Amino acid sequence: MASPEHGASSGERVAEEELSLRLLRDARSIAVVARSPRLDRPWHRIASYLVSAGYEVQFVNPQLDEALDRRCYDRVQDLPEPVDIVDVFRRGPETPLVAEDAVAAGASALWLQLGIVSADAEAIARAGGLAMVMDRCTLIEHQRLRAMGVEAPRPRG
Repeated sequence: MASPEHGASSGERVAEEELSLRLLRDARSIAVVARSPRLDRPWHRIASYLVSAGYEVQFVNPQLDEALDRRCYDRVQDLPEPVDIVDVFRRGPETPLVAEDAVAAGASALWLQLGIVSADAEAIARAGGLAMVMDRCTLIEHQRLRAMGVEAPRPRG
């Protein structure tokens, strides 16, 4: 789905909003994909939030050995097991390669963070059977879920 900034109809916006909330509600594991070694960047703040919210967060950042006391991997395919959401903090032109990596790794969804849009990444993800969200922030959407009284991630069991 496309956001208002990239030509979506109001129906598409509603469908993407519902998809983003459902993905965060049902997900347990999230791979945060970044390239910056700087811990003052949004990727680190949002990853910290996701960890504190209870998600199993893995890091894909070839610039670091670890973040938040967790190993950083070079590719999504290098993660020990598939993740529910691949949360991407990379420039739009870099996202098609991340989409290919996410498909090959068996991820369930590709999520391009707020301000990131790529029709090519979207096409790759959809062709690979992944759910797709663009131009939305996982932190903001998770806070919306909490404001609605929805527990996410859902407890195991």
